Parts: sequence; structure tokens; C-alpha cells
Amino acid sequence: MASAFDYAPAPESRSVVDIAPSYGLFIDGEFTDAADGKVFKTVSPSTEEVLSEVARAGTEDVDRAVKAARRAFEKWSALPGSERAKYLFRIARIIQERSRELAVLETLDNGKPIKETRDADLPLVAAHFFYYAGWADKLDHAGYGQNPRPLGVAGQVIPWNFPLLMLAWKIAPALATGNTVVLKPAETTPLSALFFADICRQAGLPKGVVNILTGYGDAGAALVEHPDVDKVAFTGSTAVGKAIARQIAGTDKKATLELGGKGANIVFDDAPVDQAVEGIVTGIFFNQGQVCCAGSRLLVQESVHDEVLHSLKRRLSTLRLGDPLDKNTDIGAINSAEQLSRISALVETGEAEGAERWSAPCELPSAGYWFAPTLFTGVTQAHAVARDEIFGPVLSVLTFRTPDEAVAKANNSQYGLSAGIWTEKGSRILAVANKLRAGVIWANTFNKFDPTSPFGGYKESGFGREGGRHGLEAYLDV
Repeated sequence: MASAFDYAPAPESRSVVDIAPSYGLFIDGEFTDAADGKVFKTVSPSTEEVLSEVARAGTEDVDRAVKAARRAFEKWSALPGSERAKYLFRIARIIQERSRELAVLETLDNGKPIKETRDADLPLVAAHFFYYAGWADKLDHAGYGQNPRPLGVAGQVIPWNFPLLMLAWKIAPALATGNTVVLKPAETTPLSALFFADICRQAGLPKGVVNILTGYGDAGAALVEHPDVDKVAFTGSTAVGKAIARQIAGTDKKATLELGGKGANIVFDDAPVDQAVEGIVTGIFFNQGQVCCAGSRLLVQESVHDEVLHSLKRRLSTLRLGDPLDKNTDIGAINSAEQLSRISALVETGEAEGAERWSAPCELPSAGYWFAPTLFTGVTQAHAVARDEIFGPVLSVLTFRTPDEAVAKANNSQYGLSAGIWTEKGSRILAVANKLRAGVIWANTFNKFDPTSPFGGYKESGFGREGGRHGLEAYLDV
């Protein structure tokens, strides 16, 4: 007899998405080959199968795209906000209509579970376009003075962990404020951006307003350095963010950088343990921990450490790892062989430094890139697994005795992107939150997002805010 936790396979059908054997760059409203004819393959991380062949942009292609965006800027920025809003509303509705198709596509190309792309990513993507469509004709009332003006051409570079959502975070406010866009998706997850290009055509968006350049880091660097780009928006690693800051130093380019993180998730002795454990799991194992604001450092008050750890290990033992297209899957594939190698190396460092490793019992598929949910105990602030961003399903557990010690340990990081607080006392939540140096702080929850709320970090987690009214400022000359 099947136990309560046995599930029959429930795979989502791949037939809902039609992936072409090859794709070009999207420049000036048309798909086109790269100037030098170069291409690369995009691979499904769960099976290692080649999904499609994609054009690889070079410097000449970047120049073509920026020039197309510059030509489109004059007419696009001159449109009344109410007219720009119509296009954004149309894009949002098309995204909703094609959400099942896009969710399957994102899962195939990224490796994350279908229940995450279906229930989290796609609803948020549509919500961001709806939200910023509402702002397009209200910019005079956004708090940035009368008649704020767009900057011009925005060069945007996004990562592979939330490909379509990061696209929405960047493109929606840029278009709402009258800017035009050249966007470069990550080389391991180019497909959803190319499908979005098709959505732009379906919505009748004027040519050149949105341009998509698939390619490697050299294309992103050329885009950032292009003299006719007025605004740079980047989400990714701190190392690349620092390089971008150096590249644009001395120019008049405006920039927002959303970089790495090592978020502290703080559990006090009065926290509801079962609720906190669910929040811990969401905080670090959502999207296989490949989240810049992941709660990758768990700080537990000493008196409840054993109880929390016991409950956490029991919960991790019930997580289902496997086919990301299966609706029952909790843990999908790591995005690439390169990322899996980085995770493995940092975990080996943690073991070598004396931290105690525990991994959830699960069978890893023979093909693809996989890593079992893992936690480290006996961790000190000197351990690499407590300092470095692992960007994988790996949790480091530390303890504290007093609220002041919790704050000191939480702030003892070069990063400052996120934090979580678990306690029944509202006064404690406010007191601790006011002392944490993190851009977003969740109370009795984690990894909850809303387009009306700003997001960004301090220290080496970057600068600037995306989302909410604050996200408009990055694309306005104020």
C-alpha cells in the first residue's frame, strides 16, 4: 500500500511549447543572424539535451541594437504615458494567456520545478507589467518632480536564475518611463527572452523599443561600454558588478547593480517551529538555492537549536528531487555544469574546514546537473560556507544567545541584500529589523515578492532599487 507521501508521476506536457531548432538576435523588431554568423547551443540542465541553437551576439550586433533603440527612443518617449501603458497592459495580458507555455519553456531551459515557474515566476512577470503600466501616465505624481524625463537607451544584463522575471523587473519600468531597451539574457537561459521578443511583436510594440541580444559575457561588456547607452541595469555576481562599476566610472551613465547575497534567517526561541522550518526551506531551497536573496545563513537561538534542526532534517527528507516538469517535484536541476562544480567545490571546502555536512537522502538522476539539499552544522563565522555565496541548495547553521548577538552575526558579511526574522513578538521584529543592514527583511516568511515593493541591497550586494515606485527613479532624469 502506498504511504501518504508516495506520489504518482504528474509531468507537465512538453507539447505546449514549440521550440524552434534555431533562433536569431531580435534587433529593430526582426530576428536576424549575428553579424559574424556565430551560434551557441542552449542545454536543458535536467537532461543535458540540446534545446536549440542560438545566435551569439558580437560587438557589431550590439552597435546595431543600440542604434535601433536610439532611433526608436524619439517616438517612444514622445508618446503620452497613457499610450505607452496600452502596450504594457497588452504585453501583460499576452504573458498571462501564454503563461503555461512560458512556464514549461522556463523549466526546460533553467531546470527549476514547474510548480515554481507556473505558480511564482509567471504570475509575478505579468504583475510587474501590469503594475508599471499603471505608472506610465502618473509619473508626475511619483515624487520626482513635474514632467520627469526618460534617460534614453537602457542596456540591461540579466542572470539565469529567474530569466523571465528579471527581464520583467528591467523592461517594464524602462518602457513605462519612456526609455528603449537592449537586453542581454544569460547564455544558459536565452529562450524565454526570445519568446518575449515574439510577445513584443504580438503586442504590436514599435520596432526598436525592445531589442534582445543573446550571447556571452563579451556581448554584455560591449553593451555596458557602448557610448550611446544612457543607463545600465545589471543583476548578477558581485565580481561582474564591480567590473561594470569600473567600466562606467567617469561616464554619465546611470546604473543599478543588484549583486550577490548571503542572507541571514534568524529564528528566535519563541518562533513557531513548524512555520519557521517551512520558511527556512523556502528561503534556501526555492529554485535550488540559486537566489541572490536566499536565506543561506540560518541563525538559531541556542535554546531551540536541537528542536529546529531535528524538524528541519525531517522536512528535508520529504522533499522530492527529480524531473522539473513533474508537478510533484520540489528540487530541480542546477542550472549548469559550471554552477554545479562551484557548489561542489565550496561544499568540499566546508567539510575540509571542519563543518559537519548533512545531505537529505535522495537518489540523483544519472543525467543532468543535480545536488541534494544540504546543510552544515558546527559552522562559525570564519568558515567559507558562512561567508561566501554558494548559490546552491546549501544551508549553513549558526547559533546565537541574545538578539544583539544575532544582529552582530547577521551583519557580519560583505553582503547586505536580505534577512528574515522569526518570532511571535512584533516589538522584537521591529527592533531587530531596524538594526539589520539588509535591503529587504521578511518577518515570519521568506522569499515573498511583490511588484509594488522595492528590492535592492547594501555593501557588496549592490546599489539602487528595483520594483515599486522606487524602481521608476532608476529610469528617469530626476
